[in-house]
Amino acid sequence: MPNYHRHFQPGGTFFFTLVTYNRYPIFNSPSARELLGETFRVAIERYPFTMDAICLLPDHLHCIWTLPENDANYSLRWSFIKSFFTHRYNANVMIPAGLNVSREKRREGRVWQRRFWEHVIRDELDLERHFDYIHYNPVKHGLVQRVEDWEWSSFHRYVKLGWYPMKWNDENNGKNPKILDLWD
Repeated sequence: MPNYHRHFQPGGTFFFTLVTYNRYPIFNSPSARELLGETFRVAIERYPFTMDAICLLPDHLHCIWTLPENDANYSLRWSFIKSFFTHRYNANVMIPAGLNVSREKRREGRVWQRRFWEHVIRDELDLERHFDYIHYNPVKHGLVQRVEDWEWSSFHRYVKLGWYPMKWNDENNGKNPKILDLWD
């Protein structure tokens, strides 16, 4: 079994990726998107953090959070978010069968993959590249041709704040070299 270590930094800023179970496109549903928004609002109220950026795709999401000073427990927050969402989602929606013995034993549902991926943001350049990665992700996955056409992203908030121009990826011929070398 791999020796997996989470990195904790009190008051840190973190990039996360969370994927649905078997990459089922739950978030194509307006009710699932609305429930996830409610889930985040409740989580932020109970376990404060700042949602710096987010992009919701049909089968996964990316986000950047900043935790309060002296608090590094993002795992508690993700556990709450996954549980809160799953219980309410399962109460209203039938999802395809396929729960295996291991998931039953761990009392895991069929909504989320078991783990999530996190990365500690190291500096301003790292933060900028992850912001760009998150906002460019719908284009990367072929869901839209232009970043501004994807509705379920914090990109539009940052256009209003003047951080991005509305035609951001058009200005780079549909590509942003700062982000393509980050993951690809």
